[in-house]
Amino acid sequence: MTTKRLISLLLLLPLLVLGVGVARADTIHVVQPGDTLYEIAQLYGVSMEEIAAANNLPNIRAVMLGFPLVIPGVDGPLGAPTPTPGPATPRPTRTYTVPASAVATDGGVIHTVAPGDTLFSISMTYNILMSAIVEANDLANPRVVAIGSKVFVPGASLAGRAGSATPTPRPGAAAPPSAAPVSGANLFKNGDFEGDWYFYLYNELQVPTGWQLATDEGPNTLDPGSGGLFNRPEVRVVGTNQLPPNEWDWFVIDGTKAVKVFKGGAPTAFSMFQDVYLQPGRYRMTLNFFPDIVADYNQGGERSWNTHPLAGEVSIIHNNGGTNWSAVTAGQKNSRVYEFTVSQAGAHRLGAAFRNRFETANNGWFLDNWRLERIG
Repeated sequence: MTTKRLISLLLLLPLLVLGVGVARADTIHVVQPGDTLYEIAQLYGVSMEEIAAANNLPNIRAVMLGFPLVIPGVDGPLGAPTPTPGPATPRPTRTYTVPASAVATDGGVIHTVAPGDTLFSISMTYNILMSAIVEANDLANPRVVAIGSKVFVPGASLAGRAGSATPTPRPGAAAPPSAAPVSGANLFKNGDFEGDWYFYLYNELQVPTGWQLATDEGPNTLDPGSGGLFNRPEVRVVGTNQLPPNEWDWFVIDGTKAVKVFKGGAPTAFSMFQDVYLQPGRYRMTLNFFPDIVADYNQGGERSWNTHPLAGEVSIIHNNGGTNWSAVTAGQKNSRVYEFTVSQAGAHRLGAAFRNRFETANNGWFLDNWRLERIG
């Protein structure tokens, strides 16, 4: 082969490689607030494993907001030839139910792997982190769970077992607050927080699907106040299987899950909100929460609530306005009801901001059963 011919082939090689990439018809999906890998896979008709492999994802539970994911072998979302501006169409979601073959054992549940099971789906079924399951079973490869094998799920329960007509009732569960009668469908996506969640920036920030989170980590200049800087809290979507039964009626207002936000020994400030496309009309937003603001714990772990009138505060978010800060009562259920009128169709940012201005044993919040209803 002549030197000239060899040089020509070397120059052609990048074009051949590029041509192969174009033939695969890959597309790019930029991760949006609330996206999970499962929902992205459903949107494009591609398996989670294929997307994880194409992007070398070490953890299929963590997809970073704004990250461009390669979706292999597709030209775009299923059934969506050309996107047009307008309100977002809800993506399909999957319900995970504890199978009848699961067996309760000391400290958790033994799950028999069935066809179609993945470690991801098992973790979602019991609301237990994949990493905890991997560690409990000493799994060398979390992507491989053999059909028929037994997987121990630590801290899990049999609540929601397949075949139950209704979820197992919680002892002492309270009815929804009478202050906000149900007058229509909840316009919030995942407003009861019973759905999936995603990691936002850090592993300690688990945000419920459909929602966005913001934290303040700047100086605490509030007077009175203490602690210097606001600290980033930890956020978890927790189920009754992760809470002592005597705390269910405190923290889980409806269903079996709630959002837990907490930080000990430092002031915190955060907000959670959702962008909702609304038609003209009259609306009511109801936000329920439990301020778990603890001044001290005794030797038995019992709480002494922080009774300072400014220990916890909340403010309604409505676009660039809403309400001023108002004090909350620690150690009991609180709620805020906010009504407003929409004169022109469009997107509205709705939610709430929370802050703790003092260093204390625990600056905690449990959020549950957030509703947005049209009332006129």
